[in-house]
Amino acid sequence: MMQQYLRIKADYPDTLVLYRMGDFYEVFYKDAELASRLLDITLTQRGKSGGEPIPMAGVPFHSIDQYLAKLVKLGRSVAIAEQIGDPATSKGPVERKVVRVVTPGTLTEDSLLDERRDNLLAAIYQKDQHYSIATLELSLGQFKAQQVENEEQLHAELQRLQPAEILLPDSSPLSQLTNLPCPHRSVPNWYFDFDVATELLCQQFNTGNLVAYGCQDFPLAVSAAGALLQYTKDMQYDAIPHINDLSISQKSDYLVIDAASRQNLEIETNLSGGQKFTLVALMDQCANPMGARLLRRWLHGPISDQTALQHRQLAVQEFIEQLDQSSTQKLLRTCGDVERILTRIALNTARPRDLVRLRAALQCLPAIKHLLDSAKSELVITLNSQLGPFQNSLALLESAVLEEPAAVIREGGVIRPSFDAEFEELHTLSKNTGKFLVELEQREREQTGISTLRVKYNRVHGFYIEVSKAQDGSVPEHYIRRQTLKNAERYITEELKEYEDKVLGAREKALAREKYLYQQVLDALQPELGGMRAMAQSLAELDVLANFAERAVTLNFCRPQLSKNPGISIQQGRHPVVEANQSKPFIANDLVFDDNTRMHVITGPNMGGKSTYMRQNALIVLLAYTGSYVPAQSVTVGPIDRIFTRIGAADDLAGGRSTFMVEMTEMANILRNATPNSLVLVDEIGRGTSTYDGLSLAWACALDLAQHLRAFSLFATHYFEITTLADQLENVINVHLDAVEHGQNIVFMYHVKQGPANQSYGIQVARLAGLPDTVLTTANNKLRELETSQATSPSPQRSLDLQPPKPVADSKLESALKEADLDNMTARQALTLLYELKSQLE
Repeated sequence: MMQQYLRIKADYPDTLVLYRMGDFYEVFYKDAELASRLLDITLTQRGKSGGEPIPMAGVPFHSIDQYLAKLVKLGRSVAIAEQIGDPATSKGPVERKVVRVVTPGTLTEDSLLDERRDNLLAAIYQKDQHYSIATLELSLGQFKAQQVENEEQLHAELQRLQPAEILLPDSSPLSQLTNLPCPHRSVPNWYFDFDVATELLCQQFNTGNLVAYGCQDFPLAVSAAGALLQYTKDMQYDAIPHINDLSISQKSDYLVIDAASRQNLEIETNLSGGQKFTLVALMDQCANPMGARLLRRWLHGPISDQTALQHRQLAVQEFIEQLDQSSTQKLLRTCGDVERILTRIALNTARPRDLVRLRAALQCLPAIKHLLDSAKSELVITLNSQLGPFQNSLALLESAVLEEPAAVIREGGVIRPSFDAEFEELHTLSKNTGKFLVELEQREREQTGISTLRVKYNRVHGFYIEVSKAQDGSVPEHYIRRQTLKNAERYITEELKEYEDKVLGAREKALAREKYLYQQVLDALQPELGGMRAMAQSLAELDVLANFAERAVTLNFCRPQLSKNPGISIQQGRHPVVEANQSKPFIANDLVFDDNTRMHVITGPNMGGKSTYMRQNALIVLLAYTGSYVPAQSVTVGPIDRIFTRIGAADDLAGGRSTFMVEMTEMANILRNATPNSLVLVDEIGRGTSTYDGLSLAWACALDLAQHLRAFSLFATHYFEITTLADQLENVINVHLDAVEHGQNIVFMYHVKQGPANQSYGIQVARLAGLPDTVLTTANNKLRELETSQATSPSPQRSLDLQPPKPVADSKLESALKEADLDNMTARQALTLLYELKSQLE
């Protein structure tokens, strides 16, 4: 047995091998020691190898899912070796084979997946400083690829997608990076070979080429997609028929949000790394896991197509004004996760209760269609048209599957007996033996007149008729003696023998027939899987649209207007997450950007609301570009291609970068990639170095954003010198967050007003933070000293001027140096000149 285990383990040296032994999955040697630590299970010993005990650990086969879930969450891969031979006919150990390799990115089981989030497997390919990334959501069959221009964009995409596992070529330098967001695995370079990938994709899609998939101009994307497909086939050990399309994404399809900006906006993860108080947590009231996953995709990937956005807005408006949003979501809640169920059916791994959930979903479709029949918006009409009916599949599931089947097919209890005549007969035999024996016993008593006659069964002798010794003389001639006991005789009849032959194998035959019928049901569902996948996607989209409508009504959102003209106009905008999680009323504020106003320089005290104001405007734009209503009184948004944020202070110790270095890196990304259609949020740039260094850098960054890039910029700062930009550039204005002093305290008003702030209120905010009074007194004294010193002896460096300096006439000293012909001077002439210059200088 151990030889067999070691042969299997040799093929999976870096993977935990779970080796089936009876009712347990066992692991040995180093795998056992590792599994014992990771799963908190007992480490034992069994047998010896080289005189040393063999470490061993195991888990029950019936609870394997909970252990797999824990291992996958820890980023581990697991090879499952099952018994495939027949123990009754095997000589030596039963043959075993790895039937599945479970990796974080190739999961399809509900018990291992987060139902409200995608579980992506990604592959990254680099060639000549160009990058591609392909992703596969195996549990949904969603297959996508794209090419990106540089490493920064690659990391931005990885931050957006948050894959569960990443594949890299063996030779890829990316494998040395420490900031990949999840476990990565190196695979052979040939997985990414373009010709191999093209052939594999063509085979999968049953086409002669990939032109129909828009792949001709994206060779690196094809290579990454091929690597994903090869790896998935290796891990699944079977066909993956539900992967029948490849979508090539382009940069212009989406608003670009880089990794740092995504984190700063707290879309799904807050700055502490948790899930609370985020945009997703606020917006996700979806009725169904399919809708919840689609909502996250929309919030992480706002689209730039204004026509598609308007279709979404009209659908949301219709759910608010006309359609029954509440009833629609109530029905969607009963549908179950049809997308993932259909994938498991395609992979022949569906469990009985998957079929029950699919049946429930198909039964709901007519009611959903009826609710949407009055729809006028083009999008809702299109989605409604894809909701079936799937009468053949529904009729099959209603006739074949019990109302409450067993959890697994292994022990039966899934198929209705009436579904198949042969199965019904076998099922009746196996389940109704007791009734037959009672009836036979009663009949034989009446015919023979033997009152003590009994019809019995045991595992050794099967069925028999037992008669006491006292009445043995009354036994009919057709009884055949089977066994003699001290006080009784046991007989068999032809009828009983025939019944015995049928019944003894009936249960095994019934179970085998039931398993066969179950597979037949899965096979019969295959022809309609394509249409049902489109139905599932429509249900998901309807769920998100109805959810947007519910959020708009509950949270008092308005419909944003999308414009072809550049600019952003927000009246009475609010931060949706802050507003929903505070008890007092939120102070709304306006924002106006147009071609003549490109930058707002924002000043005001810490805690005065500058960061909240900046983030709320970015979130309003982001929501508008998902098709959602937005938290404001009215909004008009022109074309936006990117959202950048440089907010907060954080270091990257693992990457060897200080807080200031991180700040400058993020700012460099903005200045290199922002365009006139970008929304840029910059908060407190330049605070990580000396005053004049920081001020100079902040000034230069603000100048570049306003004058050269002309991006729509919110630039918050405590450097009041930067407010003079508004006097020198027409497209820059000053605004400030208001605050009022009350004695030694400060009251924040949270209103955005025109003009610069008159002070920063730093010491007052420090008092609120709880600094000791002695420290605050010292700080106040030092502040007055500095202000007095500045007033009496202003530093020439305190004032920065945007205009270039006026030319200054040369001094006599400079003129003399310029006129001197140094190349043709003698040593004495040079010495004379030097004395003259020294004399002038003195």
